[in-house]
This record gives sequence, structure tokens and C-alpha cells, in this order.
Amino acid sequence: MPERVAVTGMGAVTPLGHNVEDTWRSLVSGACGIGYISLFDTTDFDVRIAAEVKGFNPVDYIDPVTARYTDRFAQFALAAALQAVEQSGLKLDGSSKYDTGVLIGSGVGGIGTLSQQLATLNAKGPRRVSPFTVPMMIADSACGQISIKLGAMGPNFSLASSCSTGADAIGMAYRMIKHGEITAMIAGGADAAVTPIGLVGFIQAGAVTRNPDPLKACRPFDKQRDGFVIGEGAAVFVLENLDHAKARGARILAEVIGYGATSDAYHITKPLESGEGAAKAMELALACAGNPDVDYINAHGTSTPFNDLSETKAIRNVFGEKAYRIPVSSTKSMHAHMLGAAGAVETLICCKAVQEGVIPPTVNLETPDPDCDLDYVPGKARQVDVRVAMSNSFGFGGHNSAVLVSRYMG
Repeated sequence: MPERVAVTGMGAVTPLGHNVEDTWRSLVSGACGIGYISLFDTTDFDVRIAAEVKGFNPVDYIDPVTARYTDRFAQFALAAALQAVEQSGLKLDGSSKYDTGVLIGSGVGGIGTLSQQLATLNAKGPRRVSPFTVPMMIADSACGQISIKLGAMGPNFSLASSCSTGADAIGMAYRMIKHGEITAMIAGGADAAVTPIGLVGFIQAGAVTRNPDPLKACRPFDKQRDGFVIGEGAAVFVLENLDHAKARGARILAEVIGYGATSDAYHITKPLESGEGAAKAMELALACAGNPDVDYINAHGTSTPFNDLSETKAIRNVFGEKAYRIPVSSTKSMHAHMLGAAGAVETLICCKAVQEGVIPPTVNLETPDPDCDLDYVPGKARQVDVRVAMSNSFGFGGHNSAVLVSRYMG
């Protein structure tokens, strides 16, 4: 029989807090993590806002030498992983170290390191490029560092599926445990693309908002929306065979009960207008879980005209009339679009929603788009008995992913 998959630990580093609880409190209060960029000079840029992780010191989590030779995205992932493992109480010793794997996805990997070293190459020549460039910039540096730090000797790999990355990392880890391939996985997503090349790349692609007001720029499902805001950070889970978790006395935070993924096979940046691929991913996740009633959907909700409309259509196509009775919110309105970390952070938010019975709001939804006509929980958090929650993630390249989590009922 397939195994049940428990969430026993969660960690986060986000623009709203350096841990899960601070992030959650900020979300529930409707706080905004978007501000003017401080990481580099934006004088010549058309867009000057992002959701940065402010005040983060990697030395709070790892030694100074490791921190110096680790890209910012991997620093975030390490910090979140250490939080998650500490909360779970999972011990990696003896034979158990081979029963625990690491799967951390990243959409753009060490783009900060690559940018810095290219600048060094152009300004000072090849002999001044750091010998740590490759291990710092590769997308699997986060999972490698986590494996080394924690002594996890099971499968250790990364994946990239654009903005679906974090959700897919959790989904694939869930499948590995469900089908008995591994006992536990440290899984999640991390990205740190608030860099000059990261920002200008999205500006030139026409994907980010031109609204200069940080507090109003990200407005999912609003008629005035015109693009997303780049964010950064990480979220990491300890996922575990439920029987194993119970046998060692672990606290069960939630269960992962379903996962589905599809491709639009349509366009490198635009989603299918009909939402067909997104709807199929949701249907696959629901079927995987035995088609439970869904009490909350954390939308991909990027605040782009195409995405919000196609996602709304997809939700309506999957749930029919019931779609109008399911609260849907986009927390990107507060933490912005964290790229490869987004799906992991938003799955974490779903886990908190089933734990706490609270749905975070969609802020800045002031002028409803008549074509986006669902209940998007505008403005304020809402108390709801959430037993099952769905997290949607969609990305450039046509990626569609959905993860289902449930309250642990024993």
C-alpha cells in the first residue's frame, strides 16, 4: 500500500520574516514585504522595487567560511533547512542517514555569483575569477550544502521548473516517500534573483509591474494589475513516512496528500488562456488524494493579466459552481514572486492554514476584474475551518503544478 506522507518540520526565510512564525504573522496581518531595492544601485533601471530579505545574516546559521563561499540563494536554503530539521527532531545518524534525502529546487540558482564573477572577469581578467564560482553558481549547490551540513546521505539532487520549482520539489519528494523509495526527504525551493541581471531580464520580458509604489504594486486579480514583483527567499520541509514519524514521537504538522503536474506545451512565457493545463494539474492532484473537498486555494496569482485570468478559468473548470464557495488568495501580494521558492513558501502557507484555521488575504485587491470573479479574500485574513488546502504553481515554459495538503487527523 502507498505510504502516508507527514510534514514534521518547516523552515522559511522570506521578505516577511526569517522563520515560519514571523512570516505567518506578517501574512495574517496583511503586511507587505515589498520595498525599494537596497541590494544594488537602481538609478538606471525602469523598475526599482522588489521584495528583499532584509537583515539576513548567514552567519546566524552557518560558519563564516561556508557563508562566504555560498551563494545567497543557498544561504537561504541552508537556514530554512536547519529550521525545519530542528523542528522535526529528525536525527541523521547510523543507518538513518541513508534513509534521508535532499531535494531543493531553484529556478535560477546562483545568478548573483555568476553576475559578480562575470563583472570581475570583464574588469580584472580571468585570473581574478574566484575558484569557487562553479560550486557557488550551480543550482544544486543548496542541496549539496544541506547534505554536507546535516549528514543526509540519501538521494541528493535539485530540479528546475521555473516558477513551479518549489512545488515540484515537494511533489517529487512526496512521491518518493509515498512509494517507499525513501523514509524522509528534506525538500523545498530557494531563489535570490534580486540582482541587476535578474531584474532587468524580467523588465525586458515585460513581466514585472511598472507601478512605482511598493505598497500597491502587486495586486493579483485586480483590474489595474500589470505585472509581478520579484522576491527572494526559501522554504524547506521535512517530509517523512507517517509511520516512521509516529514511531519516533514526532509532532505531525500536516500531511501532503496529493500532487499533479502538467505542461501547457504552448508558449515559453504565456499560459494557455483557457487554463486547460493548469486545470489538469489540479485534477491530477485531487485524484491522487481521492478527490477530497478543498477548503482553500493558495493561488499562483502573480498579478499579471494573463496568469490571473487563466488561473481563474482553471479553478472554475475544475470545481464548477463550487469554485465560488472556495476561498482563494494570492499571498504574492505580500511576499511577491519568489520564483523557484514560491511554490514551497505557498505550500508552507497552506500547511499553516490547515493548522491554524486562518486564510491570509489578497491585499491591494481594490478594483475587482469582472473576469476574475472568485472569492479572493480581499484585504483581511479570514478564519475558516480549513481541512484541505491546495497550492497552485505555474511557470515560464508551460509548467503547471498543484500540491494538496491536509490537516493531520490521526
